[in-house]
Parts: sequence; structure tokens; C-alpha cells
Amino acid sequence: MNLNLRNNKVVNAWCMYDWSNSVYNLVITSTIFPVYYSSVTRNFFGGEQVQFLELTITNTVLYSYSISFSFLAIALFSPLLSGIADYGGMKKLFLRIFTYIGAAACITLYFFDGSNIELGIFASIVASIGYSGSLVFYNAFLPEITTSDRYDIVSAKGYAMGYAGSLLLLLFNLISITFPDWFGFANGGAASRFAFLLVGVWWLGFSLIPFHYLPTNPYNRKPAGKLLAHGYKEVRKVFRSLKDLPSMRRYLKAFFFYNMGVQTVMFLAATFGDKELKLPGEKLILTVLIIQVVAVAGSYLFAYVSKVKGNKISLSIMVVIWILVCLGAYFVTSAMQFYVVATVVGLVMGGIQSQSRSAFSKLIPENTIDHASYFSFYDVTEKLSIVIGTFAYGLIEQLTGSMRNSTLALATFFILGLVFLRQTNFNVIRLPKAEEAR
Repeated sequence: MNLNLRNNKVVNAWCMYDWSNSVYNLVITSTIFPVYYSSVTRNFFGGEQVQFLELTITNTVLYSYSISFSFLAIALFSPLLSGIADYGGMKKLFLRIFTYIGAAACITLYFFDGSNIELGIFASIVASIGYSGSLVFYNAFLPEITTSDRYDIVSAKGYAMGYAGSLLLLLFNLISITFPDWFGFANGGAASRFAFLLVGVWWLGFSLIPFHYLPTNPYNRKPAGKLLAHGYKEVRKVFRSLKDLPSMRRYLKAFFFYNMGVQTVMFLAATFGDKELKLPGEKLILTVLIIQVVAVAGSYLFAYVSKVKGNKISLSIMVVIWILVCLGAYFVTSAMQFYVVATVVGLVMGGIQSQSRSAFSKLIPENTIDHASYFSFYDVTEKLSIVIGTFAYGLIEQLTGSMRNSTLALATFFILGLVFLRQTNFNVIRLPKAEEAR
């Protein structure tokens, strides 16, 4: 076994992957692409209704459904890939593959101008698959690079670095979009397309640091025979172990529900501000800047709360705040009110993401080496929650004609998550002897 749980260089390199890939989450998912997408499709089609594969549909509804599809795809095949990665010691290989796929798709978005809506939607789906798929294997490294008493702070550091790095790139992109002539762009749209290209280059370039320092095969696993068959057996073994892990099952239920709300807000906040409040693009991006800055502090704040009070209290506080955010967003009518809500979102967004990851790490049996397979269940739970959350959000908007009703419905998801969270015990556990011997 080749594990060094006190190597700060490896820990910092692991955190650098958050720095590298978070620009996708901010620029493509949350800010510039949603605003650009709404603008160019509205201009090309002359309104909110667009033609996609001979189907007439509202542009924001199509975007919601595309997000749902991408996460459904990754949820279907990531468990098997995780089993293969665990069996063959291939976590870093799969991390590389999904990174290359996601970065290439972001670069492809440079060619999306509204007239080729199929290209824009399909490239955004592939980019989402690359990003989401890479996180399965990235998260699984956490128990292999540090000790359990440092999970909270290391996870928080990763998210904080991600928010800081993505903020730097977003600031540059914001300046280039606001003053395109300074950089030789014809207009803000051209600068936006260049931003998508920069995301791919940034993501790929900074990923070379974790690719160099992260352990390649720390448990010295030597695969033999058919990888697909053994990968399936690996996942089945981990799945069977869940019956002996009631706290993990309860936590996954809690995470499933409250993550529906968290991720849906992250994905669709910009479109809400654009459509319901008619906020211009620069104000929407300013909103996300506020969220990013506050999120860095939120990551460390709730890591401290977790250290003092435990993960259950820390997560419960944040879920309650999220419920209040959803209720408050229903009544938002001005830019200033939107900024206030965004500030609160930033505070709990950084905290709930980092603490969710570290809390799950503590529920993984301490004597197992199948970290990718366990994290695949965490990842599938996350992705299915996004599928249902974003689909429900789009469906409610389509049925009622208002995103406000969709936002109000998110509070229900958080309430259910809180109920299951209060039933979860975060004490470190071991597998039964029969499972340990496998």
C-alpha cells in the first residue's frame, strides 16, 4: 500500500483540481453561458420559443431538460466505471479522461452562436458529463490523501480554492464582455464565446498539477481478467454492504432531497434573474460574483461549525437557511433584494457542498479500499437529485408559467432532506467481519 496521509503537497495538488474545474461550474453553468444562451436563442428565434430537433419548446425549459439529461447519463454509467477504477486502480486515469472530454466540449461552445442551437445544447451536455464524471473520481481521492480528522477542513479548502480560481477567471471574462473593444472583440457576444474557450484551456491546464502529484495506484491493485465483469462485482459488493450501513443510507436520502434544491438553485438562478426580474447580464454576473466571494468564507465558517458541533448540526443549520432562501426568493421583486438573497445563498452554498462531501467520507467504512465505488453511490444520488430537481423546476414553470412557483417548490425538497438528516449518525464505522474479509 502506498498511502501518505500527511503530504501537504499532495493535498494542495488535490485542491488544485477544484481550482481548475470550478471555472466550468461558474462560467458555463451559473453565469455567462445561461445568459448568453438565453440572449442568442431569443435573438435568433425572435422570442422565447425555439426549434430544437423539430420540437418547439421554451428556451429556458429546454436548458433545464438538457441539464437533467446530462446528469441522468452520468448517473447510469458512473457506478460501473467506479467499480472498474477501484478494481484496476484507475481513478486517476478516469479523472483524466473525463477532464479531457469536459474541457474539449467547453472549447466547442466557442462556435455556438444561436443559429446552431443543437451544437450548443449537445456541447453543453457533453461538458456537463465531463465535469460530473470527473468529480466521482476526484472526490474518491479524499480518504486517500488525508486523515479523517482533516476531512472537513481539506474539503473546505478545495471548495474555497475552486471559488477563488473561478472568481479570477470570471472577473477577466466580465471585463472583456463589458469592454470588448479593449481586447479586440467585435461585441460582448464574441467575448462570451471566447470565455467558453478559456474555460476549457484553464480546466485542462491547471489539471496537470493534480495529474502529476495524485497517487496513481496507491493500493497497488493488479487487475486480471475482464475489467467490466470485475467492475460490476466491485459495485455489487459495495451495494450489498449498504444493508449494514444504516447511517449511510439515511444520509444518502437526506443528501438526495436537499441537494435537489441546492443544485437547482445553482444551475437556474441566473435564468430566474433574467426572466422573472428582467435583470441585465452584468447585474446577473455581479450577483454570482457576490455568491463566489461569500462562498469562500462560508466554506471555512461551516467547517469550523462542524469541528465544534459536528456535521449533523452544521448541515442542519444550512438546510434551514436554504428553506428560508427559497421562501424569500418567491417574493423577490428588485435587484437589491436579489443581491441580498444571493449573499445568503453564497454563505450556505460553499458550506453545504464542502460539508456534504466530507460528511459522506466519514460514513465510508474505515477499513475499505473501494473509495471510488462508495463515492459512485454519493455521485449517483447527487446526479439523480439534479435530474429530478431541474426537471421538476422546468416542468412547474411550463405548467404554471412562472419560475417563482418552481422556486417555492424547492423548499419542500429541503424540508424532506432535513427530516432524514436528523436521523443520521456520523460516527465512524467498520464493515462487518464477513465484508471486511472480502
